[in-house]
Amino acid sequence: MTTIAILSPGDMGAAIGAVLRRSGFDVITCLDGRSNLTRLRALESGIREVGFMDDLVMEADLVLSVLPPGEALSLAERVARSLKRTRARVTYADLNAVSPGTAKRIEAVIREAGSAFIDGGIIGGPPSGPGSGTRFFCSGPDASALEGLRDHGLDVRVVGPEVGQASGLKMVYAASTKGTTALWTGLLAAARALGLQDALMRELEGSRISAEVMRGIPSMPRRSRRWIAEMEEIAATFAEAGLTPRLFEGAADIYRLVGSTQLGALTSRDDNPDLDTILEAMLQTLRV
Repeated sequence: MTTIAILSPGDMGAAIGAVLRRSGFDVITCLDGRSNLTRLRALESGIREVGFMDDLVMEADLVLSVLPPGEALSLAERVARSLKRTRARVTYADLNAVSPGTAKRIEAVIREAGSAFIDGGIIGGPPSGPGSGTRFFCSGPDASALEGLRDHGLDVRVVGPEVGQASGLKMVYAASTKGTTALWTGLLAAARALGLQDALMRELEGSRISAEVMRGIPSMPRRSRRWIAEMEEIAATFAEAGLTPRLFEGAADIYRLVGSTQLGALTSRDDNPDLDTILEAMLQTLRV
């Protein structure tokens, strides 16, 4: 395995590409239709652009799909069309925050096109190399291709033999983190709307959990739009397990509200807003 494709080099994908480049891999991507910022990230990470998706699948040994979860299935379908046209064979690893059910639908698309599939999930921020704390979980019968990257700067861990297990782990973990952020953002906005923000803050003084969660809220708006689909995938995961999906449908609504404000257009290259700015932007949108 010498050539690895990253689709798409956003913050996470570009960081993965940079780690793999330092390990000696030829890392490629297809930037057709991607933003100027994505193009810049690819350039900064040393990721080589190929012209079209057909070119990518003919060159790549392994394709890593890393993009907002709402785009995961449509990207797999696009890759599958190229695989059929070119008769190329790759190993396709879906590392997106999708439910086990969505992972299995993506698997069916890729296997029907004649290629191997790995179910994956990422926990942690963009990696910088060994010891960065980012964990790459994988499952399924073809997981060894991704597991091999453990020796090349990525902390890869096998969850189990079945497709859906790695995605399921990502879903329940993200429910505890991003789901909690949505809950706290909503309750703080409600307190502000009721004129009780200061009183609530006094009651929360000394609370380790609230302080930790609130420290993470300022970086949330720039992620809010892609977290909508992630909450919907978590809701689907809970429904697949026989539990109510409504907790995380509500979390999706919170991120949808934040994403509808001007703060939703921020990127990782912008300064994070403070908590008061976020809450006021949410309430102003509701007043309109």
